[in-house]
Amino acid sequence: MMKKSILAALLVFACVSSAFAAVRTVTLSVPGMYCAVCPITVKKALDKVPGVSKVHVSFEKKEAVVTFDDTKTSVKALEEATFEAGYESSLKAPGAEGKTK
Repeated sequence: MMKKSILAALLVFACVSSAFAAVRTVTLSVPGMYCAVCPITVKKALDKVPGVSKVHVSFEKKEAVVTFDDTKTSVKALEEATFEAGYESSLKAPGAEGKTK
């Protein structure tokens, strides 16, 4: 009986903790991409970050759209991954896509 109670408590804890995991999608500006191979390099770097589930890199827009579990990684870790690959990146402000300076 005690084993069943402990197992039930662990199961409840596992379900509750996963309920707090937040999947986020962010857009990173990657202005240093200058050729057709650059987006491939950026994508590979971001795909290696634990917690990243989806990456789409656009050479034309000079940006990367990344979906990740924020309990496993952060925007800072994503920026560090692109930097390690040779490309500085920064978080784009929401709605910044249509704005011009």
